[in-house]
Amino acid sequence: MTTLEIELKALMLASLDGNAASYRSLLDQLSRRLRAYYKTKFAALGRGTSEAEDLVQEAVLAIHIKRHTYDPREPLTPWVHAIARYKLIDFLRRNRASLADVPIDEADEVMADDDHTGAESTYDIRRLMERLPEGMQCSIQAVKLDGLSVAEAARRCGLSESGVKVNIHRGLKALAALIARETRT
Repeated sequence: MTTLEIELKALMLASLDGNAASYRSLLDQLSRRLRAYYKTKFAALGRGTSEAEDLVQEAVLAIHIKRHTYDPREPLTPWVHAIARYKLIDFLRRNRASLADVPIDEADEVMADDDHTGAESTYDIRRLMERLPEGMQCSIQAVKLDGLSVAEAARRCGLSESGVKVNIHRGLKALAALIARETRT
């Protein structure tokens, strides 16, 4: 096991035991590595960093929601890599990009780099989402959490497709700001 794996797994185990400081540190470190991973993937596609940032936020949200599924007897980084990989595949499917354009490699690639641009973490996504306007809540819930297409989310939320996209983008930014504020306190 690498030093990074040992450190991240220790943070995960402490956070599963209720240590909030360890949880913030874990999500901060994972966010930086995921950001570097996605930026590299999007650079290969000629896409912008704002899309990479959205995917980082989605992956951190998924890690938060699925943390109870982590098996403490197993290494952490392959579990994180699986989540990151599926988020990337979902993004590519939603945006009709070819999967052949982006190599999806080994777990160590996700953990290889550390991008120090900000920190996204979360404690209770439902509580944070309640602080967003209803349209943003509905759009994020439908697309990012329930896995609906933008068209399906538009019908569910009673919005246009572009309205759903704008709500998701602005809502994820607002959630990241709320998370950042809470991790500083």
